[in-house]
Amino acid sequence: MKMTKQEYDRYIKERAPKSPIAANLIKAFIGGGLICVVGQFLLNTYGAAGLDETSAAAATSITLVFVGALLTGLGIYDNLGKMFGAGTLVPITGFANSIVSPAMEFKSEGFITGMAAKMFVIAGPVLVYGTASSVLYGVILLLFSR
Repeated sequence: MKMTKQEYDRYIKERAPKSPIAANLIKAFIGGGLICVVGQFLLNTYGAAGLDETSAAAATSITLVFVGALLTGLGIYDNLGKMFGAGTLVPITGFANSIVSPAMEFKSEGFITGMAAKMFVIAGPVLVYGTASSVLYGVILLLFSR
């Protein structure tokens, strides 16, 4: 069966399932918002416990990364991801999930060649390009701020 590109595009468009964009946006907003509410609660709790603002923010980040990694290891975070979609990917807990998920997937290959080697498969490029772009931004800021 020969089709032109336009005919193929029309064929695919007719048969592709429609995405419930509004429902997905609402779910992502609620999921990300709930994670942020938990983060704000932790920040307020650490502040009330006597930590200064910087230390409370660091403790909040550490706690959220730990909880995200723990929930991923227990298989709960994936279910939250299915329920809330992108809302679970954006906050810091999504970063923890992106590190732990590949490690859990490859744990059967051993500690060194499996978990340790595959841990940064997803998050590695984010770290590399994030660091490189921040250095580039710093150089540009340094050059143009004089």
